[in-house]
Amino acid sequence: MDSTTRDDHALAYPEPSASPLWHRHPKAPPLPPAQRRRNYELLDTASRKPRTTAA
Repeated sequence: MDSTTRDDHALAYPEPSASPLWHRHPKAPPLPPAQRRRNYELLDTASRKPRTTAA
């Protein structure tokens, strides 16, 4: 059996088109200053606390 007949099953169906969800705006809108400040405070607090391990 040559390679062309062996690989024919892979080409039986065309590739589906890309999902429309992939074509949405690639960049999220900027966060408001209050949300940015809150996220910074949460990250700062989390970085200072020791990590706990799940037992």
